[in-house]
Amino acid sequence: MSTLFVNEEAYPLPEDPRTTLLDFLHQHLSMFGAKKGCDHGQCGACTVLVDGERVNACLVFAFQLEGKSVTTIEGIAKKTSATKSSDGEVQLHPLQKAFVERDAFQCGYCTSGQICSGVALLGELAAKNPSAVTCSSDYSQKEDISERMSGNLCRCGAYPNIVDAIQDVIALEPQ
Repeated sequence: MSTLFVNEEAYPLPEDPRTTLLDFLHQHLSMFGAKKGCDHGQCGACTVLVDGERVNACLVFAFQLEGKSVTTIEGIAKKTSATKSSDGEVQLHPLQKAFVERDAFQCGYCTSGQICSGVALLGELAAKNPSAVTCSSDYSQKEDISERMSGNLCRCGAYPNIVDAIQDVIALEPQ
């Protein structure tokens, strides 16, 4: 049986090969963190991580990801090295905390995609992957972050706070 790993748990792939990853998450796993905004890959509300890289879940078929590891917003906190706190609550990822502290969301519709994309961005920076647009070796500049996050739209205009939240987390990381 073909398997897909979502948030570190194995699931059988759907029988219908036309099932997108987004529909699989919604209809088969009842995971609704990734949103169906445009259903054309233009807004980024459905962004999830596939083997650590951002993917628009509305554009990829579930069967294409056989054996791959998908992380959704529901699994971001689990993916950190943090365990449950003393009161039994799951620790948020540092970027989730920064979004709250910086008020980097308004209506919240794009937030799960923004955070997944931001986590991928942090991985790119850790791997020292250069930007396709900026020439600076300082990847923490606002222009570089904005370019890397350009696949995620926010109709409310929370971009400055989103960039600030990402910069806060970059500042926490050892260089």
